[in-house]
Amino acid sequence: MKKLLAIALTVLATVFAFGTPAFAADAAAGAQVFSANCAACHAGGNNAVMPNKTLKADALKTYLAGYNDGSKSLEEAIIYQAKNGQGAMPAFIGRLSDDDIANVAAYVADQAENNKW
Repeated sequence: MKKLLAIALTVLATVFAFGTPAFAADAAAGAQVFSANCAACHAGGNNAVMPNKTLKADALKTYLAGYNDGSKSLEEAIIYQAKNGQGAMPAFIGRLSDDDIANVAAYVADQAENNKW
């Protein structure tokens, strides 16, 4: 009985220690949110307001705060930018849910990192 209990506790500890995150961003859902909320200015990964600040990988590495200095992952930096805005870009915190913003970040990161724009 003790051996069975020890095995069960080991399995549970492993599941909790190495389980999947509670939320994994969904790039497909992000594409829909992007289309409805971001594409007016960022169609095709471009920038209608500031043409040099596109969503393409090389541009993001140049200007995206946190990503350009390595302190944030690409998705983290996109989430920060989307929530807080900067310059002509409005803040989307309170306008989109955290899940929607994370999904958009996953979509934009996937598009940029895989040269899909």
